[in-house]
Amino acid sequence: MTAEATGVRLECDGPIATVTLCRPDVLNAQTPAMWRAMSDFSRDLPGDVRVVVVRGEGRAFSAGLDLSVAGATGPGSFAELSALPEQECADRIAEFQAGFTWLHRPDLISVAAVQGHAIGAGFQLALACDLRVLTEDAKLSMAEVTLGLVPDLAGTKRLVELVGYSRALEICATGRRMDAAEADRIGLATLVVPTAELDGAVRDLTAGLLAGNRDAVVEIKALLAGAAGRSHADQQRVEREAQTRRLRDLAGRGE
Repeated sequence: MTAEATGVRLECDGPIATVTLCRPDVLNAQTPAMWRAMSDFSRDLPGDVRVVVVRGEGRAFSAGLDLSVAGATGPGSFAELSALPEQECADRIAEFQAGFTWLHRPDLISVAAVQGHAIGAGFQLALACDLRVLTEDAKLSMAEVTLGLVPDLAGTKRLVELVGYSRALEICATGRRMDAAEADRIGLATLVVPTAELDGAVRDLTAGLLAGNRDAVVEIKALLAGAAGRSHADQQRVEREAQTRRLRDLAGRGE
């Protein structure tokens, strides 16, 4: 399907892929069709892609769930989901989550370029990325509670990992908005830049990520991504194992 039909497009330029939410007239509000398209992007990526940049057209990253779709009666609507058997409803939500979780892939580093609003599903899409570059006017909110819902697009674990349980609970249970300065202070932002400098900052960050050896970067991401769930001894063990693989590979002795 075309970007006009799904509301999201994928563009690849060598090792960089860009995912753009392209519904600026509704502040890139998200729909199930967008999530399915984003899930498909993972299968469409050329093998040489190393960095994925996620951004929104216009003045907002994403205002969240498109309530005109969710409140209707068609596919993906609240009415349709609530009428499904429990397991089928959960399976459908798992399909939606896949539009976000592919950004966790170990062979990629994902960067969210966030300007303006990143609300609900928009906030969770930013959280799905490894790194977040925010403009000074960015506003973030986990607003699902205001609809009587929970965040269900794979954002809750990422949020706890970044800011801790107590802060994550407060953010999710109140649904309040935070500005870029607070996001930076509590560890949600990798960088905060003036709006006019967003594109340049993302380009510079991407260039830095691409400067290193690809296989070393993949190993580093795996080491860090799993560190919280390992003991010190286990982390030291996987460091040794990763370094052994790198040494053998650099010496031409890898598998």
